Amino acid sequence: MVLNQEELQQLPDDNSQNSAMGNQLPNCPINNAGTINKQLLTAPIKSATDKFQLLPEFLKIRGLVKQHLDSYNYFIETEMQKILDANNIIRMTKFPHIYIRFLKIRIGKPSVSVDTAVENITPQTCRLTDQTYAAPINVDIEYVTSHDAADKRRKNNFCIGRMPIMLRSHSCVLHGKDEAELARLGECPLDPGGYFVIKGTEKVILIQEQLSKNRIILDTDKKGNINASVTASTDKIKTKTVIVMENEKMWVQLNVFPKKVPLMVVMKGMGMESDQEVIQMIGRDPRYSLLLMPSIEECSKNGVYTQQQALEYLDSKAKSSTYSNNPSEKEGRAFRILTDVFLAHVPVHQNNFRAKCIYAAVMMRRMMDAILNKDAMDDKDYVGNKRLELSGQIISLLFEDLFKTMILEVRTHIDKLLEKADKAKHFDITNCLQGKPTITNGLERTLSTGNFDIKRFKMKRKGMTQVLQRLSFISALGQMTRVSPQFEKSRKVSGPRALQPSQWGMLCPCDTPEGEACGLVKNLALMTHVTTDEKEAPLISLCYSLGVEDMEQLSGEELHAPDSFLVIFNGLILGKHRRPQHFATAMRKLRRAGKMGEFVSIYVNEKQHCVYIASDGGRVCRPLVIADKGISRVKDDHMEELKDGMRTFDDFLRDGLIEYLDVNEENNALIALYEGDATPDTTHIEIEPFTILGVCAGLIPYPHHNQSPRNTYQCAMGKQAMGNIAYNQLCRMDTLLYLLVYPQRPLLTTKSIELVGYDKLGAGQNATVAVMSYSGYDIEDAIVMNKSSLDRGFGRCIVMKKYTVICQKYANGTSDRILRPNRADSSSRQQILDDDGLAAPGEIIKPNDIYVNRQSPIDTRSNIIGSAANLPDSKYRSSAQSFKGHGGEVVDRVVLCSDKNNNMCIKFIIRHNRRPELGDKFSSRHGQKGVCGTIVQQEDFPFSEKGICPDLIMNPHGFPSRMTVGKMIELLGGKAGVSCGKFHYGSAFGERSGHADKVETISETLVKHGFNYSGKDFIYSGITGCPLQAYIFMGPIYYQKLKHMVLDKMHARGNGPRVMLTRQPTEGKARNGGLRVGEMERDCLIAYGASMLIYERLMLSSDPFEVQVCRECGLLGYYNHKLKTGICSSCKNGDKISTMKLPYACKLLIQELQSMNIVPRLKLAEA
Repeated sequence: MVLNQEELQQLPDDNSQNSAMGNQLPNCPINNAGTINKQLLTAPIKSATDKFQLLPEFLKIRGLVKQHLDSYNYFIETEMQKILDANNIIRMTKFPHIYIRFLKIRIGKPSVSVDTAVENITPQTCRLTDQTYAAPINVDIEYVTSHDAADKRRKNNFCIGRMPIMLRSHSCVLHGKDEAELARLGECPLDPGGYFVIKGTEKVILIQEQLSKNRIILDTDKKGNINASVTASTDKIKTKTVIVMENEKMWVQLNVFPKKVPLMVVMKGMGMESDQEVIQMIGRDPRYSLLLMPSIEECSKNGVYTQQQALEYLDSKAKSSTYSNNPSEKEGRAFRILTDVFLAHVPVHQNNFRAKCIYAAVMMRRMMDAILNKDAMDDKDYVGNKRLELSGQIISLLFEDLFKTMILEVRTHIDKLLEKADKAKHFDITNCLQGKPTITNGLERTLSTGNFDIKRFKMKRKGMTQVLQRLSFISALGQMTRVSPQFEKSRKVSGPRALQPSQWGMLCPCDTPEGEACGLVKNLALMTHVTTDEKEAPLISLCYSLGVEDMEQLSGEELHAPDSFLVIFNGLILGKHRRPQHFATAMRKLRRAGKMGEFVSIYVNEKQHCVYIASDGGRVCRPLVIADKGISRVKDDHMEELKDGMRTFDDFLRDGLIEYLDVNEENNALIALYEGDATPDTTHIEIEPFTILGVCAGLIPYPHHNQSPRNTYQCAMGKQAMGNIAYNQLCRMDTLLYLLVYPQRPLLTTKSIELVGYDKLGAGQNATVAVMSYSGYDIEDAIVMNKSSLDRGFGRCIVMKKYTVICQKYANGTSDRILRPNRADSSSRQQILDDDGLAAPGEIIKPNDIYVNRQSPIDTRSNIIGSAANLPDSKYRSSAQSFKGHGGEVVDRVVLCSDKNNNMCIKFIIRHNRRPELGDKFSSRHGQKGVCGTIVQQEDFPFSEKGICPDLIMNPHGFPSRMTVGKMIELLGGKAGVSCGKFHYGSAFGERSGHADKVETISETLVKHGFNYSGKDFIYSGITGCPLQAYIFMGPIYYQKLKHMVLDKMHARGNGPRVMLTRQPTEGKARNGGLRVGEMERDCLIAYGASMLIYERLMLSSDPFEVQVCRECGLLGYYNHKLKTGICSSCKNGDKISTMKLPYACKLLIQELQSMNIVPRLKLAEA
């Protein structure tokens, strides 16, 4: 990869931020002779709309879910082999010549073994039969069994476990299939993939957000002390090194030292015995040496002058390890800590600590800069300091941990076998590897519970995976781009929640939940890509060949020469460079020519005098068009080639027309929104401004005309809208499925809607809305609906629910059985059962109907004589399943399959058609949610002079305070679209680039078709038949029906079940619970003085209880039914017993206190 200077000159030129290169820019209007090239100046600057074609091309190869797939593929294809190579041998402890060596690892086809036969499986069968979609992990192994070391054997494709497969990754059956093949496999072509199927449920590993590793981050702690911390992460160890300034002295905090140790002692321990050397390394400025004085004094206070003394001092400070007793380990502990733990990512070769010393010096210098100048502090919430951990990296950590665990288990197992007396006999040691469930179970359990517990790094995290929400197509897609934060939601911190300017184009500014997770859970923007790791060695050698001077040869004096910059590569200091801009320009030129990875970022930080080069994984980046002196490199002919299919997105990258910038490198660029805005200093031009929004916010038309919280509300509600889930929605067996009967695509659409495929799987209907006040049932956002449009199917939905019944097999050989129903008796609840004892599809099922006529054996423990099949009927009890529902449900389909324990599993899908009723929740796409307030006959509805009758009436008070102007423009655009027969667009910020229609043009269309330019109509009242006094704003708006329906929430109770312990009514709708009068309601009643009402609510209707109280001792007695009198158990007589009413919970409290030796006595007065 070494390039000489001539090759550099031939590479395509670059928009260098300084023109130190001196070469001619390719399309500069003035050539070397100084004459003006008129042809170039008059060439048309292409209109901005044409760049849009790059977006679908980008989404074909990157973006949305592709980063999950990329990172998983990278794990399968390279990371797994790396993990294997790092731990590739199992040697026996007693007999070291006996070993197993792992050679190559590969993933097979997704399959399941049924009775030793191997069957290939598809994701759809796994969903239906509750299996895990996994493939065998095959390894080639070489091993020695006998005591003869020459006897080597090989086994190829030896299975050590099963790896869950991410859908649509390279190992998946669905990879690269076209629509027809996907349909044959029962999959939806629009389904994004990127999730796992574990035990039949779809699980997503969320993107995790973390502070970047191996980077120096300056921060202040609680006491206001400045500290510089580095979280070093290597393959072997993860440590955090903190240098903190306290009482003007510098200290090092490491978890191996219980207390913090002086930094200068550590420096001396690394061989820098002379104080002058340290000061030279930090810089000769007298202000720095003044700040260092107290730290240097700390050394002499402790009597540390040489490296040996420093190491002894550190030895005394280190934690004494509990388990090792041999003194040789204790001796060199400080030395080992300095090599392996302190700044673990900086390598030490042959005890040469120079690199570590320089790194520590740079950290010290940064801290002093921060003390002298507060601007040098780092911002933890800045997106450039964050890394996103994708599913591939997370599984890779997990797999490595499990693989090491398995190796340990196998080694101890074989060691035990070899210790036995008959060790002379040959046994095949690979049998110990065979069928070890460590890896399979570990991966499956972790993905299914979401609790990651990685012992080596003491990493315990909860809730890393979530069940994929299939409420609507968008809710599933939005979950794939969600970014989960690293710290808990309960802390009331405002810093991380704020909208960072550096999120521009990387994370969506609208899409975040309300409530406690607000601003912490984020979503990726439309054109974001998350990088994976790249090989470091070639890049390092390239840097050295481009003039980076190695640190080893430089003295501390030259380290901070004013004109030279440090070059830092992935957190390692490579060296310094005297012409940083020149160096950065050369690196960028190589990247654009495709000579190194397209995601490598080069960032010159003027303030810190550093050049940062990053090639690590987890950085967010996005593509931008390169501009030369403000003129875009992408020309019309390029876009023509793209439209004709002669160019792909990768060709644009390869030809240096487009490049990926991450957040840090964006700071070195000047980006214009449109080509018209470009100045001669502009280095890049945005591809499309609306791509700063994510998937959910892309559905909103004209979001730039709405108040910002409204867009956030819509992002949350768009995920709850009912519609279509996928093309295969009727073949799926989901626990709960909400479908709209007649979904439509929106009349006013946006470019994002077409890009993500929402127009094919819409979730809503275009309703004609009149904005007027009507009937008084529309107060506070309620909407008035037209009964006839409900009859025609507006807002009608289907709710499908899954009920599962398992026929268990028991330990003593008995099993459940399903009997023929007794249908002759009409009063029995078995009318809908078929002859096989299961409910028949298509039958209407009423509440309390039996849908499985199952019987269970009474005795499942003790052994039975004879065969289990011949048990008499008296040995069975009925365990029939009865249906609890609302009425009007239909059995949709019945599926029989066997679960993993070979029990028969029967699944019923029960379908319920619902039409909108009072209290159902609707919302437009602008965060304007409302419930149905009343349903009015069409005869009484107002109608326009053209005879159009609206479907909904919305109260005009919803507009002024909410400022959702986008909703009004949507109504206009929809009306114009209906009248002229074409879809109008309302993409974000799209007016300039032609992706959103202007209100003026929409009004012209309306006027041309005979409507008022402002969308108002002349309306007649449906009740009186007279025209209304005012013109009414009326037209189509896309309305979504949300999943919150009154039928599922309505709940009341008279009398019902009680809790055993307190004898109070149960709580919750599912348990038919009561409605609680809580503390605050009680306070209101007290304030009104309604004492009898309180008495009734808090005792009589809850848990009244009669107790016998002894007036003598004040303790509770009991009622003796023989003597028909109350008796006090402590006074042993019944003379002074009174009967009174208490809440049962109060009686319980008194008795529980007595059990703890606290005696509450009741004092009674005559009433």
